[in-house]
Amino acid sequence: MCGILAVLGCHDTSLSKRARILELSCRLRHRGPDWSGLFQYRDSFLAHERLAIIDPASGDQPLYNESKSIVVAVNGEIYNHEILKKNMKRPHQYHTQSDCEVIAHLYEEMGEECVQLLDGMFSFVLLDTRDNSYIAARDPIGITPLYIGWGLDGKSSSSDNVDENESVHSGTFEGSTDYVDENDASKSWSVKRTAGSVWFSSEMKALVDDCETFHIFPPGHIYSSKTGELRRYYNPAWWSGSIPSAPYDPMALRHKFEEAVVKRLMTDVPFGVLLSGGLDSSLVAAVASRHLAGTKAAKQWGPQLHTFCVGLEGSPDLKAGREVANYLGTLHHEFTYTVQEGLDALAEVIYHIESYDVTTIRASTPMFLMARKIKALGVKMVLSGEGSDEIFGGYLYFHKAPNKEEFHLETCRKIKALHMYDCLRANKATSAWGLEARVPFLDKAFIDLAMSIDPAEKMIRKSEGRLEKYILRKAFDDEENPYLPKHILYRQKEQFSDGVGYSWIDGLKDHAACHVTDQMMKKAQYIFPFNTPPTKEAYFYRMLFEKRFPQQCARETVPGGPTVACSTAAAIAWDEAWSKNLDPSGRAALGCHDAAYDENETKPAAAPVVENGTKMHRLANSIPRVPVTV
Repeated sequence: MCGILAVLGCHDTSLSKRARILELSCRLRHRGPDWSGLFQYRDSFLAHERLAIIDPASGDQPLYNESKSIVVAVNGEIYNHEILKKNMKRPHQYHTQSDCEVIAHLYEEMGEECVQLLDGMFSFVLLDTRDNSYIAARDPIGITPLYIGWGLDGKSSSSDNVDENESVHSGTFEGSTDYVDENDASKSWSVKRTAGSVWFSSEMKALVDDCETFHIFPPGHIYSSKTGELRRYYNPAWWSGSIPSAPYDPMALRHKFEEAVVKRLMTDVPFGVLLSGGLDSSLVAAVASRHLAGTKAAKQWGPQLHTFCVGLEGSPDLKAGREVANYLGTLHHEFTYTVQEGLDALAEVIYHIESYDVTTIRASTPMFLMARKIKALGVKMVLSGEGSDEIFGGYLYFHKAPNKEEFHLETCRKIKALHMYDCLRANKATSAWGLEARVPFLDKAFIDLAMSIDPAEKMIRKSEGRLEKYILRKAFDDEENPYLPKHILYRQKEQFSDGVGYSWIDGLKDHAACHVTDQMMKKAQYIFPFNTPPTKEAYFYRMLFEKRFPQQCARETVPGGPTVACSTAAAIAWDEAWSKNLDPSGRAALGCHDAAYDENETKPAAAPVVENGTKMHRLANSIPRVPVTV
């Protein structure tokens, strides 16, 4: 991952402004510690902080076409860059071996429609000096982050008061009403302004002081200065919510996922796989280990795959990850942390992930701590298992989906919101230490295939031995050449913040209770009228967030609304009991998890405790795990 900061149409082009943009770009340097670049053309600036993964020697950015009339700053990876080069209408001269340089040449041939051909994770800003126009775009799912803002040199106004003859920048979501959950205040924006600078940044920390307002740049969209419009270019069949009916083909699903993993082995630097021992990360590791031999990466760094796992001492993930690593023969690295170390990191974690969402913070903290250790080993890129639960209905609350239609619509809602949850966590928690995370399950072709399957095949029916993500498990259930041990292949879903050790969440709640009083909670709706925190834990995170990001537009980048076990608000209606136990932990899915909360309690039913200093913490590995087999 890299960091990009672009300022277009800036009234001030003095040396002091250039120095200010360099200063703001430094706020993104954790994303790209390897090199910095700044391009200025008239009133436009493109700054880039580089994490060198492909062509470390000469791939510095911004990047150009042959004549350097087209300039682009990119955060991400373009996996099909070699194919795109071969299919160009005419030969092009490339200045580097960077996979991202192809964007400049592709735009030269195709214009704005070039974004349709890109296969990868990306956010970029491209400046065409021939007419001083620019575009900005973000990958279909939002694996890479991007924000759009308007500088203090412009004047905001409502659409009703804007003079039609004035030069304006505007942005609207086309079809935004179905974009994310109805309760998400950041699902749409419509801002018209008198002429002023437009800003784009990988993280909002580079915008908070110099922009009047800013918003999430939506995934699958492109912004064009020629029209002043923001439009969605990614329009797959599943987006509309229509119920698919394609039959389930296990081999097709397996092969498409293997292709997704293999294309992400593209690297010129040391890499590995994040391995929690759950289904998703284990499948990524299994496929990567099978296909690593013979790749350019194997020739450079050796044929043995590196895997990484984090957890509290004795956590479920550490045990399962170790077993999978031994089975696959990977070079495995275990990292442990204490509850106190996690608590000490909270303020820094929230600053980096730029969110006060409870689930995101719970899971980001161990990932943040692990990323630092991984980078210390010299590794710069990892593969991770995000996205599978959203595509296949893997969260435990999907057990209660009443029918296939509701099941499918919930998966659509979850995928559309990924950029505010797991994608944000995986990207920013790792980028905080200059580590890139790639997510094979969010491969565009794989999503299109998986979301075309009749959702009746994805439904969970425990009485028939069909647990969550059954069709994915079955696709890799190979008796002759097994990918994974049976009990790992059919291990019950464990959310990351639970799997690292149950005492982690309990420790967070205890810590928050020491900082947030009952009296503070009574006044929460007045202190935080927007997205009012419902618990002391949420209140504590909100306080830490607002110290760094006090603007209302910053608050609005974080989704809100009730949830149980990571559900959207709509899915809570599937079970009346859930409304009494609203918590993002997987244990809150009553009747679904082997160690779920008892309906009449607020703690797991089968969780013995031991004395640990002055606090009572559960032994994560004392909670029974019953393997599910079919």
